[in-house]
Amino acid sequence: MTLTVAHISPIMSVIAGVLILIMPRLLNLVIALFLILNGLIGLGLLRWLHM
Repeated sequence: MTLTVAHISPIMSVIAGVLILIMPRLLNLVIALFLILNGLIGLGLLRWLHM
């Protein structure tokens, strides 16, 4: 299976959800990191993720 940018967002969502379930105190940090990374990927600024 080839990992593309279309696969990164759902994988990040699952990881963020698991982290929030395990440690709810990290909610603000997890959401902030998710939104920042998702935005950078969407804008194409993280070109090293384009495999």
